[in-house]
Amino acid sequence: MALAYGAHGHSITTAFLQDADSLILPTADLLTILNYLKVKFPSISRVTSYARANTMKRKTVEEYKQLREAGLTRVHTGMESGSARVLKLIQKGTSAEAMVEGGIRVKESGISLSEYIMPGVGGRGLSEEHAVETARLLNAIEPDFIRVRTFAMHPQSPMQRMVEEGTFLPMADDEIAGEIRLLVATLKEMHSYFSCADFSLNLLMQVDGYLDEKKKAMLEELDKFLALSKEQKQAYSLLRRSSPGVPYPLDVLEDKNLLNKILPEITKLESKGSDEFNRYIWMLMTYQLPQPQTEYWT
Repeated sequence: MALAYGAHGHSITTAFLQDADSLILPTADLLTILNYLKVKFPSISRVTSYARANTMKRKTVEEYKQLREAGLTRVHTGMESGSARVLKLIQKGTSAEAMVEGGIRVKESGISLSEYIMPGVGGRGLSEEHAVETARLLNAIEPDFIRVRTFAMHPQSPMQRMVEEGTFLPMADDEIAGEIRLLVATLKEMHSYFSCADFSLNLLMQVDGYLDEKKKAMLEELDKFLALSKEQKQAYSLLRRSSPGVPYPLDVLEDKNLLNKILPEITKLESKGSDEFNRYIWMLMTYQLPQPQTEYWT
């Protein structure tokens, strides 16, 4: 990489350690890598990495401090849920206890921690538990970032087969908004950045900010959406899902000309059968998902 950048190497200021779990490497090896990066790219000021909970808890606070001093500035990790039943459902392969233990160690070392959560992944049956238990873990860890990644189901995934079997009930956009509302309400007013704006599958991308500064405002925005009529919620959902990445304000629904264009499409979808509107929304959401990297999912 240093050869590829050549004379421009001094302009490189950030680096990301690739793969899903770089911290699985022995600490000594990671220190060698970090030190080598500083030699080759002396202007680097931020180095980040993915890590899994089971890996994070294996390193001591002292090891993390060594990594921080060598240049590691942030760790990204996927919590998805704090519910034991949801973690079992999605075969996460770790426990709530491991997430808390590993997360706290990273935080205590002074390394920034970014936790990813997945509203909707527990389905309708586990929604409340998913929200409350996820908030409980986040309150214990107090990560620097809480990054929201709304669940969308790939049509070839094993969970799609669960839907067909009736063992998993996917959630509509307004239900997921209610779940996020419960999650935010249960979170402490801590200095953690609750981020919806950096992921286009989040319906309300404007629910975004530090919990100790904007929790009230975020709850008000969620309440504003939840207080809409069924038709208004559907119109906003269809508008957002048809324009990924465009964070429309809820005030867009005051445009009567726009509503007059959207509402007939909603009526047309609903005339095809119960839940057809939601099925169409779920289909639109799948267009933003990456394709499977293996021929068969099990």
